[in-house]
Amino acid sequence: MSGEMQQDDARRMRENAAQRADIDLHLTRLFAPEDDALRGAIDALAANDMPAIQISPLQGRTLQVLAAACGARKILEIGALSGYSSIWLARALPEDGRLISLEISEKHAAVARASLERAGLGGRAEVRVGPGEELLPALLPEGPFDLIFIDADKPGYPTYLDWAIKLSRPGSVIVADNCIRGGSPLHDDAATGDDSVAAVGVYDRRAASDPRLVSVALPMDDDGTDGFAISVVRDVAAGSTVS
Repeated sequence: MSGEMQQDDARRMRENAAQRADIDLHLTRLFAPEDDALRGAIDALAANDMPAIQISPLQGRTLQVLAAACGARKILEIGALSGYSSIWLARALPEDGRLISLEISEKHAAVARASLERAGLGGRAEVRVGPGEELLPALLPEGPFDLIFIDADKPGYPTYLDWAIKLSRPGSVIVADNCIRGGSPLHDDAATGDDSVAAVGVYDRRAASDPRLVSVALPMDDDGTDGFAISVVRDVAAGSTVS
């Protein structure tokens, strides 16, 4: 390839990146503007020395659309961080709805509770502390949940999918974040070298192939290199034919 062609390719890549950033900015302003409560949850990350790994505003709005589509009254969140996604989820519920968020870190749980209180959502949201694999079995009497959002430790994703299905009903929506991760989990050799990538690869393949689920993954974050895997629980007993 000539130097001139390389320069043209580099210019097009810069222009495409700028265009994607502009589109994302305007979509966020139009469909998912943040208010003081959401911005406060983001500010709490830096204030408490926590990683800035929250979902994007458009992902938050997507969760709300999915909650509305399934008529969610009970939502389960696995992984709270500072409560940013919890605010989006809790706001999708009716006044008598309920969000239960599981968080392994007591520090993160305290920050998330404070974020929910500032948003005026403390009455419909609860943050429970402990490892997900220990807390999830105790939720069976409180299910089924209408929407389950998974955004926690990646090696636990296959286990969380198991429990999400057990805690759901036909029509429930299961969403997992970071299921693309630059494409690495989608390759056949995803099981080598990185436990997180391997576990997400297992999650993706099971979500795509489990006969109880209808699933898709959408590259909607990090400039199209990451995003959600979204599954709807099928009514297998009724003979749903979606394949």
